[in-house]
Amino acid sequence: MTDPFRRRQLLCATPSGLHRVAYTEWGDPANERVVVCVHGLSRCARDFDALAAALADRYRVACIDLPGRGESEWLKAPMEYIVPTYVNDVVTLIARLGVEQVDFVGSSLGGVIGMAIGAHPASPIRRLVVNDASTVFQAAALERIAEYFGNAPDFASIEDAERYVRMVSAPFGPHTDGQWRILTEHVVIAKPDGGYRMRYDPAIAIAYNAQRPFKDLDLWVLWDAIRCPTLVLRGQLSDVLTRDVATAMMQRGPRAEVVEFPGIGHGPTLLHADQIAAVAMFLMRA
Repeated sequence: MTDPFRRRQLLCATPSGLHRVAYTEWGDPANERVVVCVHGLSRCARDFDALAAALADRYRVACIDLPGRGESEWLKAPMEYIVPTYVNDVVTLIARLGVEQVDFVGSSLGGVIGMAIGAHPASPIRRLVVNDASTVFQAAALERIAEYFGNAPDFASIEDAERYVRMVSAPFGPHTDGQWRILTEHVVIAKPDGGYRMRYDPAIAIAYNAQRPFKDLDLWVLWDAIRCPTLVLRGQLSDVLTRDVATAMMQRGPRAEVVEFPGIGHGPTLLHADQIAAVAMFLMRA
């Protein structure tokens, strides 16, 4: 069966050299209405398959694998796994797409990247969706992520890998067995000698853990500079985006709309129909 998307690559640069970044592209390649989707810390472009399929009849959708994840190359220097690198790669992707404006959907780390690009006076972002990313990342939440990130064991089978993903991703909330398998298959890879391992570069954790001991991370300076229409998605139980901060995000900067999903922590996976509908309705409003 042929994939409903096209696999693409582009060449990006860091001070230590060049690296290839992979992305999937959905919809009419001539369509000038473009949505760029960026995943979270340890995830990948394929997280957006359901959303991209729902948007592909109206948009060209480009979903990037950040360096060190998915099908993108690993960076030579671990300390380059930082937001400025990711911003440069996403801006390079937008240039490749050949459009002046894009709509942007970013989950967790992807939402921070969207804020960083959206805060620029010359930002190409027309409408911004921030999925359970915060303007204040609390130290306790950063520490919780550090406890598992980069420390994944090898797995004897895909079933073992799924059990691990279900455990560390329990805040994603309820999913069907089929959805959990999808959330697993896209972030693991078969080992040559048998079994599976997580697909991301474990060296990403070096840059992440360099922030220890963690302090609250304040990104209000970015948020207050954003001028485009913005939608914030929040899991009701999220420890990353608290309700108080989400309320403040409605009152400052772009004065975002906020949609909260019950029974979910950090964060909505955009696999459920109500989550996809919230994003689609916001993007298609104008």
